[in-house]
Amino acid sequence: MIHVVISGAAGRMGRTLVRLVAESEDTRLIGAVEASGHPCLGGDAGLLAGAGDLGVPLSEALPEKFDVLVDFSLPEGSIQRVEACAAAGVPCVVGTTGFSAAQRERLRAAAEKTALVLSPNMSVGVNVMFHVAADLARTLGPDYDIEIVEAHHRFKKDAPSGTALKVAEEIAKVTGRSLAESAVHGRGPGQAPRKAGEIGLHAIRGGDIVGEHIVYYTGLGERLELKHVAHSRETFARGALRAARWVADRGPGLYSMADVLGL
Repeated sequence: MIHVVISGAAGRMGRTLVRLVAESEDTRLIGAVEASGHPCLGGDAGLLAGAGDLGVPLSEALPEKFDVLVDFSLPEGSIQRVEACAAAGVPCVVGTTGFSAAQRERLRAAAEKTALVLSPNMSVGVNVMFHVAADLARTLGPDYDIEIVEAHHRFKKDAPSGTALKVAEEIAKVTGRSLAESAVHGRGPGQAPRKAGEIGLHAIRGGDIVGEHIVYYTGLGERLELKHVAHSRETFARGALRAARWVADRGPGLYSMADVLGL
């Protein structure tokens, strides 16, 4: 039995994770964490998630003993909890996005002390997409222009999505580009015509879109599209639980979902 703590337990992903952990035969929820001042603090995490009374109140503090932290919160709170887990040698799965470069360095430092799975998207399909997107870019070559379009619900706090950035990073890596130099975020006055080697990133926000990513490879006379659509947050939550099971007995190190899936 894997004893799990969920950070960001009152959020959309957190509530989905609470339900899945409660339903699973090999995991048990023993902690549900939220930020200080959150209006749901003290309430039962199971009731909030629609999973029934689990006897696990939402708290701003981590419990003393548990096996894995699964974090879908905000960057600063995520960093603090991961560092606390690293000090105690507790493995972590982090799906939080929007980290700054300095915060990512702190995560890398934490991974020297404990096992840490860090991924902007825990979906199995999306992680296959990362690899396919890079392979297509390498095979098609520089004559094909690459644009990435992502769409999410109106409440998402970061743009472009961490998933879109990861796709762009993988493409830049295999094509010998610097993403910092080749990325174009949206297009407006002064950004046309398109320059060779650019990787366009575009964000759409609206309604309750769970997540959609399309990579366009456009040449002269033809276009190839690589698309992933998430129909439910459960796809991310199931991937996160798969990562939690995998990381529970791993040694220190910074891992990705590619490691979890053996890609």
